[in-house]
Amino acid sequence: MHGTRPVRAQITDPLMRDRDPGGGSPRGALYPRAVPAESSPAHPDLVVVGSGFFGLTVAERCAAELGKKVLVLERRSHIGGNAYSEAEPETGIEIHRYGAHLFHTSNKRVWDYVNRFTAFTGYQHRVFAKVGDQVYAFPMNLALINQFFGRSHSPDEARALIAEQASEVDTKDATNLEEKAISLIGRPLYEAFIKGYNAKQWQTDPKNLDASIITRLPVRYTFDNRYFNDTYEGLPVDGYAAWLERMADHPNIDIRLDTDFFAVRGEIPAGTPVVYTGPLDLYFGHSEGELGWRTLDFEMEVRHDTGDFQGTSVVNYNDADVPYTRILEFRHMHPERDYPKDKTVIVREYSRFAESGDEPYYPVNTPENRAKLERYRELARKETVNRNVVFGGRLGTYKYLDMHMAIGSALTMFENRLVPYFTENRPLSGTESED
Repeated sequence: MHGTRPVRAQITDPLMRDRDPGGGSPRGALYPRAVPAESSPAHPDLVVVGSGFFGLTVAERCAAELGKKVLVLERRSHIGGNAYSEAEPETGIEIHRYGAHLFHTSNKRVWDYVNRFTAFTGYQHRVFAKVGDQVYAFPMNLALINQFFGRSHSPDEARALIAEQASEVDTKDATNLEEKAISLIGRPLYEAFIKGYNAKQWQTDPKNLDASIITRLPVRYTFDNRYFNDTYEGLPVDGYAAWLERMADHPNIDIRLDTDFFAVRGEIPAGTPVVYTGPLDLYFGHSEGELGWRTLDFEMEVRHDTGDFQGTSVVNYNDADVPYTRILEFRHMHPERDYPKDKTVIVREYSRFAESGDEPYYPVNTPENRAKLERYRELARKETVNRNVVFGGRLGTYKYLDMHMAIGSALTMFENRLVPYFTENRPLSGTESED
């Protein structure tokens, strides 16, 4: 028998284990300076709302480089935001609770910074796509083109084929996602790999989706099947939780878990600078309307009938009649670990529009949301001037940020805004950090 557990993205009860993936500190000692939920903030130099990569980077830099006392307020029962990882209790396999997180960057400043807190494995992410009864290497490359069209193509032949098929629609004339995709890769590849997948992601026929959702569809005319092209790539050797804990492990950092910023902000001394990384519209009470997000649901299953379900970390399911968008098998992210050989863990991932109470994942880029965002940005600028609140991170800027982008953005905010504020008494300014 194998058991299935549905896991909604908003569930926050942690599955704790005794030790972290690398055999590190006992879990009971993770937050030696955490502030109990019932206590009140003392007199911090800085308050950071949210303990994802953006918030922890700001907190760590201000604590370590400037010697400032930083209070971190986290509404969940753990630090780390959506990058949080934990061991599945039965198998010990490290799972990413909020979906697969793969670290990659070409930014040496970011790479040097994160290597202060963790070593990385040599993992290179590869994705496969299931269409009908075939499994293809993805993203689109020469192997996929040859397999899909049933014959061998040279790189030049493949380019000519895709250009011919894409000529059906001129990109500048595309009025919806379907037409835009066809103008980039042609109808056959669109029908197989894009149409059903995007219909599931957006719960909408691609003919009714804005063309701006897709800016490009990369096609590689080589056999390279690495998912990312960045200079640096890997996974933290002893897991994301251990990495994040090391970032937070500084005597000047106090962390309050299970705490709603809005419930305690009246206790924060007036004028104390605040770095807010929660939802931008929530901060202003949705005064300009709710910003739209897509969310994810996860269905986790411990398989007792096999030690290897699919042979790779991620398989996308591109057909519209399959309700989930992909299956994750986390054991393949750490082949160097001694995981059980007779069982495994898979997670089916479902995409939908976020509703009240859901975890927001991906901003929805529509004209309506862009108009709301501009109004919120103006409110945020005034809040910075009047109350020393600056906004950052994925939720605080309404931008989709990969982990390396969030860290780089936080480093820039620290250097360009917080250092001048604390060392030169210059005012905070702007609504978000530079990219």
